[in-house]
Amino acid sequence: MALHSVGLTLGRAGNEFGTSECSSLTHTVPSSSNKTAVPSGRKGVKIEICGYNLCRWKLALVAVGVLCTGGFLLLLLYWLPKWRVKATCTRRTLKDCDVVLLRTTDEFRQWFCAKVRIRFCPGSDPFQSPESTTNKVINGNASHLPDSPSEHNEDHSLNNAAAPLHEVRYFVHHSVTYFWSDLKQTFHSLAGLDERVSCSAMHNDHSKGLSTEVHDYRKLFYGINEITVKVPSIFKLLIKEVLNPFYIFQLFSVILWSTDEYYYYASAIVLMSVISIISSLYTIKKQYTMLHDMVAAHSVVRVSVCRANEEIEEILSTDLVPGDIMVIPPNGTVMPCDAVLISGTCIVNESMLTGESVPVTKTNLPDPTNSREEQDEIYSTEVHKRHTLFCGTNVIQTRFYAGESVKAIIVRTGFSTSKGQLIRSILYPKPTDFKLYRDAYLFLLCLVGVAGVGFLYTVVNSILNEVPASIIVIESLDIITITVPPALPAALTAGIVYAQRRLKKAGIFCISPQRINICGQLNLICFDKVNIVANYGKAYSEKLIKSQFVACMATCHSLTKIDGVISGDPLDLKMFEAIGWILEEATEEETALHNQIMPTVVKPPKQPGTQLKPADNEGMMSYEIGIVRQFPFSSALQRMAVVARVLGEKRMDAYVKGAPEVVASLCKPETVPSNFAAVLEGYTKEGYRVIALAHRKLESKVSWHKVQNISRDAIENNMTFLGLIIMQNKLKPETPGVLEDLRKANIRMVMVTGDNMLTAISVARDCGMILPHDKVIVAEALPPKDGQAATINWHYADAMPRNSLNPINTEDTPMKSVNDALDEDLTVDYHFAMNGKSFSVIMEHFQDLLPKLVLHGTVFARMAPDQKTQLVEELQKVDYYVGMCGDGANDCGALKRAHGGISLSELEASVASPFTSRTPSIECVPNLIREGRAALITSFCVFKFMALYSIIQYFTVTLLYSILSNLGDFQFLFIDLAIILVVVFTMSLNPAWKELVAQRPPSGLISGPLLFSVLSQIIICLAFQTMAFLLVKQEPWYEVWSPSSDACNVSSGNDHKNDTELDEHNISNYENTTLFYVSSFQYLIVAIVFSKGKPFRQPSYRNYLFVISVLALYALILFFMLNPIDSIDGFFELVCVPFHWRLVMLFIIIGNALTSLLVETVVLDRILWKLVFNRDKQGESHLMVTQPPQEANDYWGERFLSFLCFCRKKMPKAKYMHLAQKLLVDPDWPPKPRTITEAKAPVQENGRHHIITIT
Repeated sequence: MALHSVGLTLGRAGNEFGTSECSSLTHTVPSSSNKTAVPSGRKGVKIEICGYNLCRWKLALVAVGVLCTGGFLLLLLYWLPKWRVKATCTRRTLKDCDVVLLRTTDEFRQWFCAKVRIRFCPGSDPFQSPESTTNKVINGNASHLPDSPSEHNEDHSLNNAAAPLHEVRYFVHHSVTYFWSDLKQTFHSLAGLDERVSCSAMHNDHSKGLSTEVHDYRKLFYGINEITVKVPSIFKLLIKEVLNPFYIFQLFSVILWSTDEYYYYASAIVLMSVISIISSLYTIKKQYTMLHDMVAAHSVVRVSVCRANEEIEEILSTDLVPGDIMVIPPNGTVMPCDAVLISGTCIVNESMLTGESVPVTKTNLPDPTNSREEQDEIYSTEVHKRHTLFCGTNVIQTRFYAGESVKAIIVRTGFSTSKGQLIRSILYPKPTDFKLYRDAYLFLLCLVGVAGVGFLYTVVNSILNEVPASIIVIESLDIITITVPPALPAALTAGIVYAQRRLKKAGIFCISPQRINICGQLNLICFDKVNIVANYGKAYSEKLIKSQFVACMATCHSLTKIDGVISGDPLDLKMFEAIGWILEEATEEETALHNQIMPTVVKPPKQPGTQLKPADNEGMMSYEIGIVRQFPFSSALQRMAVVARVLGEKRMDAYVKGAPEVVASLCKPETVPSNFAAVLEGYTKEGYRVIALAHRKLESKVSWHKVQNISRDAIENNMTFLGLIIMQNKLKPETPGVLEDLRKANIRMVMVTGDNMLTAISVARDCGMILPHDKVIVAEALPPKDGQAATINWHYADAMPRNSLNPINTEDTPMKSVNDALDEDLTVDYHFAMNGKSFSVIMEHFQDLLPKLVLHGTVFARMAPDQKTQLVEELQKVDYYVGMCGDGANDCGALKRAHGGISLSELEASVASPFTSRTPSIECVPNLIREGRAALITSFCVFKFMALYSIIQYFTVTLLYSILSNLGDFQFLFIDLAIILVVVFTMSLNPAWKELVAQRPPSGLISGPLLFSVLSQIIICLAFQTMAFLLVKQEPWYEVWSPSSDACNVSSGNDHKNDTELDEHNISNYENTTLFYVSSFQYLIVAIVFSKGKPFRQPSYRNYLFVISVLALYALILFFMLNPIDSIDGFFELVCVPFHWRLVMLFIIIGNALTSLLVETVVLDRILWKLVFNRDKQGESHLMVTQPPQEANDYWGERFLSFLCFCRKKMPKAKYMHLAQKLLVDPDWPPKPRTITEAKAPVQENGRHHIITIT
């Protein structure tokens, strides 16, 4: 019997059907089949689809069942879509079905249902080429796609002729429409131009624009280009909230209590439930309104599009469809859709998507048909993101030709865009898969089982005592409402809400509160090197004004001026500042006056005047360079390039900047110094960041216009090597301390960077990720070539003093048993390092080795964004709880995929990751883990307290039922409101402990220490309640209480009052009074016992509200017990007992308190916690840090206690711990230096690879 308030998520009030987007068919099934599968919009998740048709006789049976069950069956079918469909429908083929039943194939196995609709249109494929669409018609009253207002009028050209219409079947699923395909015989979602369209086709087939007829035809399928977040009405939200299972249970309880004449308590619960519902509705409505306002801003604008007849038409952005050509206005705009640039250049702010406010330069998509060197490839928004304008991003500036506007082809609209997908991820979030929540439901089932026992006991006892049937029904059902605590969700949410507030004060913003608990389990953090080092020191270069080297530094960047301030990539900015040049950009008026694009101009400092001056014959140092075209930096290519021209000269120059090994491969061999590799290795070993520059003089026939369409492959070849820029990596002041704290806390650290591997290894050593005497084994994987299998070359990185480089000789390593190895707590003294190319080869050809490599992999260099995501997934596969600290630009995928992704951004909240730190410092990582651990322990404390509260009250009522009594109305009210409610919401206020410790809290409730804690306190409370219940009956003054009883020898004045009152429910008696006082103190005792402090939370005495509340309640109840007041006793329906018995109750309570504290703090915390908890964590801690060996007496004492507690050494549950134990006894691991591992082709059995090692 308690207050209930439900945690809120936006997804609850959304569409009742649904998963995510489906983009392509997984497999095709015959038309006779009634089941198929398509991929979901959530990566890696597919949905199964089954077809059904409504069945009248089933509907009739369900109607009868609803009447017979008083509507409960209807509620059950509302909560369970699978049962709802199967109870009212029969199976049919997908082609003929009226209803589809959907199930996700991930670990959650969620069920949804949707109604299949039918509409008619001239064709079934939006990309078909109607020979004469004007001869095809759509009925003026034709139905439209869901959520799309009417967009046709009666005079439309498509409605002017008669032609046969095609039946199109579809259903809507989480804002995505799925259409039936007769060709594929399954439902599929519509793809835009972002799938299976080559880059050449973009220029040749889709760059002319759409005719009005084709545009209107496509719009029938794609609907309105709008991301709509509908704010549900208050009535709809109320219905959904009230139909929550916990509120239904609350309603059942209130009705039951009312029939039992517990009017005051029932009224109080109704009042608090109403307050809770109003609070929930206000919060959900506010969240929806905020999201709606955020999405609606700039969502509808007027845009210009090019039609097939080369006319420019101005339309609303809601009318855009894939294939339209949008003209980007010169003064910028907010993109209403995803589009790929085919002409011109744009400066874009993508902070809405990435959280990074650094402007990004977008260039036009290269046309492979204009270059023999460039190969045609399929367009992808991810691969070609430097050419793609994403929905919701702000185009700041455009650069264009006079007479040729900046144009972009629409590739995705509506919820299919990048912004739409992000909004859908908020509206329909992925369920939180955490052991705590799974165990919570399991524990509730156990409580239901306990309630069932009480139910049977109550029925049997009442029948034996000849209680009327109506009372038997009420009391037996009442025991269920007591045992299952409906306030549990609200209680568990309290700790998370408090933690979220503390994180916000620390500058860490959270858009996924449920992940705070999961962050308490993080045991591995991936860092981007950029977040570990401070700004780079100045580049070491001679200031030779007219040298090609300085010209490359001045031009090869993506900087731009916004409001007079140079902005762009921090590294580019640092380089440009190092040479001190000046950057100028043409205004819109200047550009309009010329037939060619006005370039960005850079010039040396103190250059007099702004007039363009040709270089004189003597080669004056005063000159200006115009940047004609940029090829933006690509993570995949690891370089960027520009084409520039010294103003006044005829021939243009090409400059390339990027990774040294990549740039050197593009240069003429004779221009690369012979000692290039040695010099590069020397600098990178010292931890410097090294960037190479190259130059090439273009042929005179390369004209200005030709440069705008030339491929970068035609430019980036036959270069002349210019030299290296050396930039110093300075660790941020806080970095060593933060990483040392994480290392001491047994939290593994991994560096994932796009930088050079040797530089990353050096930084990893400097910051403490790799200890001074640890070995670094470089895994260099090569793909199959010329019929030879893929290979891995192993060698040790020579990055520490020679005398400390002792190669690991596995033959000299003595074989150890698993137990001995764990007991000795051996430390790991080797680390693997690899680059992105090697990682990809290993992913494809060495799947068996991959878990072993990620187990000890510390440095992953030259990693592309998608490879970072793959690494996070591989770490999660071996049961690591992975955190990722990175920026929102390149790490979006990894930040979302990790258990705890932290984006270092200036924005308060970014959809790029669950957590965003406004301070660009990795100090946020330990803060988040500490708060996560505190929230997790708080959840455990609250859960245990709520469980004990239910069980204690269950014992009290069960004992009173044995004498046909019960607790009184106001007794229930005092316990639930004055004690439970106050304690629950104050015991969650403990802040996080100030430092990280080596232990991690358990991840679930079903663990040895927690179960022992709960069960031991249950037994203690049961024992002392039973003791008090039995002892009161042994007192000489005891008798079955009646209004005339006078155990306290009071005057007859009260007897008259007692005679006038008839206690129908037998509330007032000695047993009731005794158990009320004892149980009231027991609630406070278990609250103190369970309110743990160190090592994860601040001590409870620092939680002043909790201390004051508990002390006040102790004093109040003690005062009521030792100093009875007639009015108070009458209010609570208590009876007077002798002062001697009051002292006996006090001693019973003191004994209960001492026993509970002794068992929890000594037996559990000091003995069993060490045996069960630490034993499970040893396999993990030996991977992290060396600890002192156990003394002999501790060892044998532990073994003896393990024997007494029937605890045996068991294999760890985590896969990475199990794998680490296996590798300890593997004589061939780690690989020896200067060896090669070769992958054989897959064999028949299990499809595994044979791995052979060649020395």
